[in-house]
Amino acid sequence: MSKILLIYTGGTIGMQRRADGSLQPFDFGAVRRHIPELDLLDHRIDFTAFDRPVDSSDMMPERWAELAGIIRKNYDDYDGFVVLHGTDTMAYTASALSFMLENLSKPVVFTGSQLPIGDLRTDAKENIITAVEIAGSYEKTKPRVPEVSIYFEYELLRGNRTVKYSSEHFNAFVSPNYPPLARAGVEIEFFPERIWPVSKGVFQVFDRLETRVIPLKIFPGMRPEYFDVIYQYPQLRGVVLETYGSGNAPQLDWLDERIRRATDGGIKVVNITQCAEGRVFPEKYATGKHLFEAGAIPGKDLTTEAALVKMMYLLGKGVSDKSFARFMGQSLRGELTE
Repeated sequence: MSKILLIYTGGTIGMQRRADGSLQPFDFGAVRRHIPELDLLDHRIDFTAFDRPVDSSDMMPERWAELAGIIRKNYDDYDGFVVLHGTDTMAYTASALSFMLENLSKPVVFTGSQLPIGDLRTDAKENIITAVEIAGSYEKTKPRVPEVSIYFEYELLRGNRTVKYSSEHFNAFVSPNYPPLARAGVEIEFFPERIWPVSKGVFQVFDRLETRVIPLKIFPGMRPEYFDVIYQYPQLRGVVLETYGSGNAPQLDWLDERIRRATDGGIKVVNITQCAEGRVFPEKYATGKHLFEAGAIPGKDLTTEAALVKMMYLLGKGVSDKSFARFMGQSLRGELTE
């Protein structure tokens, strides 16, 4: 019997409707009343929650650290963890935890819902039940999915490959550049060749993220003043540049000058694509090569969420300029295709 810790951070999944139709949090310790099926699972399930559950829109790096701390405190006592989280920033939190939980060798499965757990048509019950099953799924003594993942609407996705796709549909998340780790039907089908391998190092948590980073999006008609925000923030450490197609941007002298000035001043600039699928090829077109020559580091097929938190992680580690560029292009937790 696997021991699973269910961690409630906040979000729609832990709400119930009042008489006037508005939503309010309920005591998640009473979750078995809403999902009695949990008692039928062949797992021991314990519950804990943030002292102050938050809507996912209010999720900040400090709360990532709080969540990582809960996992660290309970790591040796449980075989897997299920994190109940609001959907809006779930991809950010899952991406962050994938880096912060160093040498992870147990399942950490994020899930949530589009409808509150008490609603008649809620998607919460199936998501929680299957997430628990996945977190507790071992083959002999080895976990089937020893990494940070997101389970939603019958698919298990790598956490740092995932983006929120819909605010209305039950299949709210997609993994544009990496296939599912598992798929739930009559049986749960795992794809072991897609699973990130178990680390042999000692588990530890790194939570000193450098949060002085920003995303900047390339768009037609942008003006030099748009990029001058970089220099109005003297403590800025990093920029995730969202470009067209395979990493392209207008060939403008002022754009190259500002990127070069930023990188020469120690600000890290990482180039990722705005496209839902695909990756950056900096030398494919002249419109991409000039960014590379100005000092922008290719982010390959990183999502915006993963690029931002990976930058926070590496900058927090204080790696050298050379190592930063190398690690940004290297798959540390399965977050990109090399």
